[in-house]
Amino acid sequence: MTTATSLATLPGATTTVDEVVDIIRRDGGVIVDGFLEPSVLTELRRQLEPILDETRCGDDAYFAGTNTRRAGGLFGRLDVMPQIALHPLYHGAAKKILQKPVPIWAGQDRIEIVPDIQIGVTQAIRIHPGQGEQPLHRDDSSFLWRHPDYGREGRVQIMVAVSDFTADNGGTLVVAGSHRWDDERPPRREEAVSARMRAGSALIWIGSTYHGGGNNSSNAPRTGVTMAFDLACLRQEENQYVSIPRERLLGLSEEIQRLLGWGSGANLMGYVERDGQMVDVHTLLADEPVELPTVR
Repeated sequence: MTTATSLATLPGATTTVDEVVDIIRRDGGVIVDGFLEPSVLTELRRQLEPILDETRCGDDAYFAGTNTRRAGGLFGRLDVMPQIALHPLYHGAAKKILQKPVPIWAGQDRIEIVPDIQIGVTQAIRIHPGQGEQPLHRDDSSFLWRHPDYGREGRVQIMVAVSDFTADNGGTLVVAGSHRWDDERPPRREEAVSARMRAGSALIWIGSTYHGGGNNSSNAPRTGVTMAFDLACLRQEENQYVSIPRERLLGLSEEIQRLLGWGSGANLMGYVERDGQMVDVHTLLADEPVELPTVR
């Protein structure tokens, strides 16, 4: 099978969720041009700059990079994150791809469970000049996902370009079509294409697509903000419960709180027991903090 020489780009202003999903299912990822309104991009840059300025480069020469700054816990640090998460094209595509009904038996009753989705990871990434390429990888490796055995996706991820992404400054490398591969075929660098997009645009891809940060051979840093929607029955890659201060969490909408893991779906994932009942964990975000039981 031949791989694509570029990623499809759709106009953010006129594209539908179905168009985004159709191309992701075909290629494994798609670029949405003009994903953010210019005013939102300006505010994102204003909020992000001091955070990255105080974040040191990493120590992981193999994967995360030693000339790359990575800052997490973004829902506790950036006010604009809900606008990214709830953007109709991204949120809509994530729901359509991930919320595939699962039929189960409960005694003699045949029941369909529609899985919840949750925010699994957030990160601002600034690749500085001189940083080499990241190994091509699948993000659903965090879940030890098997392809094609599981027959569904576990993650839909986004990378919002805070600066322009080019082939020279470390634009994300994507192996289009690799989401259809099994787990025996390794990715090769010559199969990857660079996600070239202007600031304010976004790359949306799925967990089974091979990708990686590119080599920055330019004279300026490349900055992006990434997050992922995952199936809520999977453990979050970034622990959202301890990443976000309670006072910041309480200032977010209930929809975002639940997407951050503060909710229990139809399959009761993440419930808490109160007075002998399995109740929604969102009750812990009541005005008065609920005292957790002491284990003796």
